[in-house]
Amino acid sequence: MVIFYRIVALLGGLSMFLYGMKVMGDGLKASSGGAMKEALSKVTNKPAMSFLLGVLVTCVIQSSTATIVLTVGLVGAGFLTFRQSIGIVLGANVGTAITAQIIRLMDLKSAEDSIFYFFKADNLAPLALIIGIVLIMFSRRGSHKNMGNIACGFGVLFMGLIYMSGAVAAFSDKMSGLLVSFENNYFLQFLAGVGVTAVIQSSSAVVGIIQTIASSLGVEFCGIFAVIIGVNIGDCLTTYIVCHIGANPEQKRTATVHVLYNIFAAALIIVVLAILRATGVISDELWTMPLNSGGVANIHGIFRLIPAVIFLPFSGVFASVAEKLIPDVPKEQEDIEIEQALNELDPLLITSPVLALSQVAHLIGHMSDIALHNYDACVKQIYEYDASRDDRINQREILLDRVIDRANEYVVSISPYVVRDRDNRNQNFQIKALRCFERIGDLAVNITEAVDIMRDNNEQLTDYAKTELRLAVDAIYEILDLTQKAYKENDADLARQVEPFEEVIDDLVETLNSRHVYRMMNNICDPVTGIQYQAILQNLEHISDMCSDLAIYILQLSDPEVIGNEHDYIHELHHSGNQEYQDAYKVHYSKYFGALNDLPFTKDGSPKDSPEQLSFT
Repeated sequence: MVIFYRIVALLGGLSMFLYGMKVMGDGLKASSGGAMKEALSKVTNKPAMSFLLGVLVTCVIQSSTATIVLTVGLVGAGFLTFRQSIGIVLGANVGTAITAQIIRLMDLKSAEDSIFYFFKADNLAPLALIIGIVLIMFSRRGSHKNMGNIACGFGVLFMGLIYMSGAVAAFSDKMSGLLVSFENNYFLQFLAGVGVTAVIQSSSAVVGIIQTIASSLGVEFCGIFAVIIGVNIGDCLTTYIVCHIGANPEQKRTATVHVLYNIFAAALIIVVLAILRATGVISDELWTMPLNSGGVANIHGIFRLIPAVIFLPFSGVFASVAEKLIPDVPKEQEDIEIEQALNELDPLLITSPVLALSQVAHLIGHMSDIALHNYDACVKQIYEYDASRDDRINQREILLDRVIDRANEYVVSISPYVVRDRDNRNQNFQIKALRCFERIGDLAVNITEAVDIMRDNNEQLTDYAKTELRLAVDAIYEILDLTQKAYKENDADLARQVEPFEEVIDDLVETLNSRHVYRMMNNICDPVTGIQYQAILQNLEHISDMCSDLAIYILQLSDPEVIGNEHDYIHELHHSGNQEYQDAYKVHYSKYFGALNDLPFTKDGSPKDSPEQLSFT
């Protein structure tokens, strides 16, 4: 029973260590995460610079996994290329060794009157906890609370180490016997390092355990070197799995390079040690040299640093191997077209606003296609759900975000060279058009999320709701097609047809919502699912609002008097009795409200026939 309690104490100390690392890392990322992301996004093509950046970031956030996951995310977002990320990956492997150097502070045994006595873990831990809790409890500033979290994490981390040290010391003879049994079985040492790290998911934690043993009992180099090599391999396996979930080929290659590098680094260390041992460079005294916590930290650091420095010049080789292992998947035609359009944003053209803006207009046309494709996909998820379609919807959303960032930056860069009023209006129009199409894409994603929520809760819309919703869905298809055509052809006449159609859609959405409320109150439709139905309707209405906005912007190009008077213009259309407007409104109203009246429901929303008799497409 005593052994059980000692194991619990050891695991409790380990839990404190891991929790302290998480709290400290979260605090550091919260206080400087934006700056680090900005630094990573601006990394140069020089491997040495990206290597140093990877080292620095990992030293700050105390986690190579976090750095590599962030890097993979930046690759997926297009801020970094795959080849730029390799140096950061190698640097992250070195930066993670800093945690072991912090832990070696436990070895300080200075006298109480020495300045170094302050840095003993027994003293640092409670001081850090006191400082941290004071900042968290009594400070109102977010930055100070982040500092408090960092301090508390630091304190909990060291308290965990102290706890582990006490628990390990209690095992004494048994732990020594375990180390002796592995002393000449390097393969088992290696497997132990891989397995334990893969389970704990933190190389720093495993090395911390080894350092705790070294501080309490002492270890020999021959007894732990293979374990540390295994730790380095086990560390990258978790990252590899995490970075492969929902990743594109470029992201998977970055994660693969991490694994390839660690495998080659392990092989290099094993070969070098074998040669040095065989040639007598490493003597028996060195081979059985006792190590304290600082010695373990140094060995871990050397095993991380030397291979990284040696392999850094060969980062291109790693990239080529990863590219062969993970080939490109066939690109969608719309992806190819948007890439070509992005490449046409030539910085040399910004001195000629007319040419530059024409290139942006071409890009926005492709952007509108993607936004409309995403709307079509989200509608299919309502009626013909396909899990793989969600992935493509998210890919399009990322692509839209990338396009608007590049296009906005390009359009703004033209500003110093815009001198004509016409070019100025066109520049403003394109910025607004970009926002409209991006928003349409966002609203399509919102609809998909509402569908996913219903599926996660094992719920679905009734046939009544789906049948009526189809009317609004079809109306949005039509107004999107009309608006996109007006944009691509710069047709003011088509643009004028959008506003009366948008007003019909507003009326239709309000009516459908009222009918659904009636069904919910009479237990025909589920109230919980009804929330998602109403969310879908609301997003559909917002899409029509974006079409209305874009149509007004198109009219501004041909009629400068509309600029700055958009609300007055719309109010005048709605209340002036404009015959053209009224005729267009009546046409659309008759089409969709006529179809609504033809459905097998009464006006108050109750069914005329049983649900089994209903059908929809």
